[in-house]
Amino acid sequence: MVQTFSLENINITALQTKSVEWVGANILTLDFGVQMAIITLSFIAAFFIRKYSKPRLNDLLNKLTIPYRLIEAMRNMLRLLLPAISLIFIFLGTKIIDFGMLDISVTFSEVVMKLLFAWIIIRMLVQLIENRFARNIFALTIWGLAALSIFGVLDETMSTLDAIGFNIGEFRLSALSVTKGVLGIFILMYGALFLANLADKKLAGVRSLNPSSRVLIAKITRVFLFISALLIGVTSAGIDLSLFAVFSGAVGLGIGFGLQKVISNLFSGMLLLMDQSIKPGDIIEMEGTFGWVNHMGARYTELVTRDNKSYLVPNEEFITQQVVNWSHGNTLVRIETSFGVHYNSDPHKVKALAVEAAKKPDRVVDSPVPVCHLVEFGDSSLNFVLRYWIKDAEKGITNTKGDVMLALWDAFKEHGIEIPYPHREVFVHKS
Repeated sequence: MVQTFSLENINITALQTKSVEWVGANILTLDFGVQMAIITLSFIAAFFIRKYSKPRLNDLLNKLTIPYRLIEAMRNMLRLLLPAISLIFIFLGTKIIDFGMLDISVTFSEVVMKLLFAWIIIRMLVQLIENRFARNIFALTIWGLAALSIFGVLDETMSTLDAIGFNIGEFRLSALSVTKGVLGIFILMYGALFLANLADKKLAGVRSLNPSSRVLIAKITRVFLFISALLIGVTSAGIDLSLFAVFSGAVGLGIGFGLQKVISNLFSGMLLLMDQSIKPGDIIEMEGTFGWVNHMGARYTELVTRDNKSYLVPNEEFITQQVVNWSHGNTLVRIETSFGVHYNSDPHKVKALAVEAAKKPDRVVDSPVPVCHLVEFGDSSLNFVLRYWIKDAEKGITNTKGDVMLALWDAFKEHGIEIPYPHREVFVHKS
């Protein structure tokens, strides 16, 4: 049975009366006006001081030779100049009132100082969090709770949030439980991300595992941590997971259709790592794209080409399409270079010169030895194919072919062997 929350028990008239009385007693007073003047002047003075000093402090930071992460943390701390300077001026203003023996209460100023001090301390502590979005969320959440506690309304706020909700059988879903659940899930998910990144760094240093095993273990660890964080966050909020059993079929069907490609890419990436057909560091060719496997993520694989372009290829593409892996198995790669010579040339001499020319580049291996074959009597040339082998395809293939062709050019020039080129004869008939 579902029971909805009702506002009938709240006396709106009494609430309005109390609000008006509180404003008259606390806001429309001389004490509050003096304190607001001190606070306003403090923020104005802090604004101009920060505007003058922040560029100079940034210049000093740029000249430091300390780690980049520490410089970024110090640069973030400069954003606290405004509240820090304001806090100092407000403190001095309240002390002037005390020393002047003025009969003015500084309660509101003390509250503002507590809020500023709490914000400064919290922002300093969250600098340990590297992600900027997570750092801001943590800071605002903690400071919000501190502000409610400083104003003395934390318990009342929690009671109000707990009153807003409804019952599903014996289970009660309230705004408080939802808020706790969201905050808990966020904190646990960030903790899972932090642990996953830490595990990635630790696995990267384990040389006893090959690259594909390290990536596979890191992926499984990451998925396990995220699922665990999600389940712990939901249950810690007091939400019974059995309530979702009714909706699990429909939700599972919707997720299956909506995330079909995502799940396919996730399991395709794991399958690639398990069969080790593609792993980080491999040189692959796919649909005319030639490059190195730099990173294998949950959804895509990063392929970096020789011109430093990063192609983010979905993992599913490596399963469903043809891929040339130059590093799979034996790294020995054969390269062919075709060329033609004039019919006046001795083909036996051409073959010998071509084989010797192919041996000159340092990257061409000695075994198997290069070979050259006469493959065609062309229209205007004797056509040959020169085959040689290399072991380091990751250093490029075009540059090696270029070195071999330059060696052929030098050898043919030295021995007077001509390379034919198309030409046309024009006959002019006089009528």
